[in-house]
Amino acid sequence: MKRKNLLYVVVPCYNEEKVLDETAKRLNAKLEALINAKKIASESKILFINDGSTDKTWAKIVAFHQQNKRITGISLARNRGHQNALLAGLMTAKNYADIVISMDADLQDDINAIDKMLEKYEQGNDIVYGVRSKRKSDSFFKRNTALAFYKIMQFLGVDVIYNHADYRLTSKKVLAALEDFGEVNLFLRGIFPLIGYSSAIVYYERAKRFAGESKYPLKKMLSFAWDGITSFSVKPIRLILSLGIIIFIISILITIYCLFVKLFGYTVDGWTFLACSMWMVGGLQMFSLGIIGEYVGKIYKETKHRPRYIIAINLEEEEKYDLL
Repeated sequence: MKRKNLLYVVVPCYNEEKVLDETAKRLNAKLEALINAKKIASESKILFINDGSTDKTWAKIVAFHQQNKRITGISLARNRGHQNALLAGLMTAKNYADIVISMDADLQDDINAIDKMLEKYEQGNDIVYGVRSKRKSDSFFKRNTALAFYKIMQFLGVDVIYNHADYRLTSKKVLAALEDFGEVNLFLRGIFPLIGYSSAIVYYERAKRFAGESKYPLKKMLSFAWDGITSFSVKPIRLILSLGIIIFIISILITIYCLFVKLFGYTVDGWTFLACSMWMVGGLQMFSLGIIGEYVGKIYKETKHRPRYIIAINLEEEEKYDLL
């Protein structure tokens, strides 16, 4: 008889105490239903990752684990950001599970889509992307900025799944391949399509956040988008090169014009033209240097080879040695 797949659901958490009770309750019920339906192994678990929370998030995770061994968790030594926390969870779960599903703690991702993800996996897909069919719960601004982000990424040649965040199923061999990606500037949505393997999409309708506040204000969203662009595409640098060529051609035409004016003795008030051109070229130079500086800064970070996360506590290991 074929052994049932052992599933881990990985959930990064940063100051999620308001929603965590409901998240744990719903995920536990879903895993119990899947186990009873013999779709996954009885040892399957929910793995919460505490990303340096300053509220009672970690205390709740420990309490969940003590009451229900199906729920476990790890705590990072300090806040490392969503992508690093997610990576820490994936790499930890890889040591125990056959398949891993990652999702956010805010319950905006439809938990019932897990059933379809497992079906797609059984059909031979090693990666199953959860894709939002509708974004009714998002504001007009967020919907349109998200659309612009995906359009820009596609224009820059980055292979991303439209309307996919970090709700996905991955097999053990995919996570083994992910471990070989050593970059510090993480953008997992762009990395998984690079890994390859057979993939499929499951559509779901995104719900409103159950409780608490979004951990991605505009400033963080823009920073995340910029990281994604500069980590996966050199097109901005090539655009600078193209811009430089265009400006060079314009400058030649302007030089010819100035020589024409000089030779034929036309009186020209050149102050405005000169001042505007100097400011324009100077601004373009500063802008170009800023973009190049972003890439140089990322190279600087990559060469340090610093750890992307440090796990302070792993409840599975703590319990093994009776440290809880």
